[in-house]
Amino acid sequence: MKKFLSVLLACTMIFGLVAFAGCGDKEAAGDKFEIAVVTDVGQLMDGGFNQGTWEGAKNYAEAHKITYKYYQPANGSDATDNDRIAAMRLAIDNGAKIIVAPGFLQFNAMSTVAKENPDVKFVFVDGWSFGEKNVTAVIYKEQESGYMAGYAAVMDGYTKLGATLGGGGGNPACNRFGYGYVQGAAAAAAEKNVDVDMIVSYKYGSAFSASTELQTQIAGWYANGTEVVFSCGGSMVNSVKAAAEETTNGKMIGVDTNQSGISERVITSAVKGLATSVEIILGKFYDGKWDAELADQAVNLGASDNATGLPDDFSRFTSFNKAAYDALFTKVANGSLAIKSETPDDCDDESFWTNAVAGTRVKITLDK
Repeated sequence: MKKFLSVLLACTMIFGLVAFAGCGDKEAAGDKFEIAVVTDVGQLMDGGFNQGTWEGAKNYAEAHKITYKYYQPANGSDATDNDRIAAMRLAIDNGAKIIVAPGFLQFNAMSTVAKENPDVKFVFVDGWSFGEKNVTAVIYKEQESGYMAGYAAVMDGYTKLGATLGGGGGNPACNRFGYGYVQGAAAAAAEKNVDVDMIVSYKYGSAFSASTELQTQIAGWYANGTEVVFSCGGSMVNSVKAAAEETTNGKMIGVDTNQSGISERVITSAVKGLATSVEIILGKFYDGKWDAELADQAVNLGASDNATGLPDDFSRFTSFNKAAYDALFTKVANGSLAIKSETPDDCDDESFWTNAVAGTRVKITLDK
């Protein structure tokens, strides 16, 4: 680790804001960099949105011999809109033709800089379109990944499930994840002819942050019999991890990327194909399809694009396996399995969750 940090520091001193592993690499060989990634809060190799976005841009650039570079806004996790604006402007000064930026916090900066630079293209990963022809958004069918995670858990024998969701009930992506999770659990419950108890909460999710309060809440769930908790909300996962590891057998389900590396308690993750999706968008841009397919659009990617699913590792399941997953994934990808996605603006409402499981063998408790 010390050696890695020393190399990274040396690269940064020599090249400024350089690409990861860029010391002497081809992306640092010239003064201009066509593809830029402007990171969200946190570190580049965060196991989440920054890393997935960067890996997609890097993969595409290296495969097509295009220069590339990443930019981390100043002040790390406390970065402001002005910090993000400065990073995007620096990328453009350095020759960026297309800027890829993950996370909803990029909106104000991207809106400002995109208006200033109509000839530069912007990719708003996990964002939305907002009326600018040089901006495209990438959104995901999170309900698909959530469904597969809930289905797998119940098929593996878990009947007491939990979900702690970010955004306070108003984040569309978290809501779709949760809604899919419940639907998948209900489908498996019907298939196995078992009853499932599900506890859902947004109580400590509004800031997407770990907290002692969240850890205490989840510890209480485990103490009361919850077997596995779906952690959907950024660094909230650290509180769930701490609570799970205080128990004998408490399990977790991760989100966005394969989070199995953070704890042996993670049995699977409801993932988004971040790298894949970035490669898809860059491919369309370099194929000259921006105006026809991307300009001011929100590109909605799912299993049919290899952009939603579960990691290809089932070693932490008891009985659910790759063959079962492949059969499920095929149904989701070809559309033969319909998964509902429409959620209200505020999901922190008992009636939504009650209606979501009406007529099923799942009983939901909303922990507020």
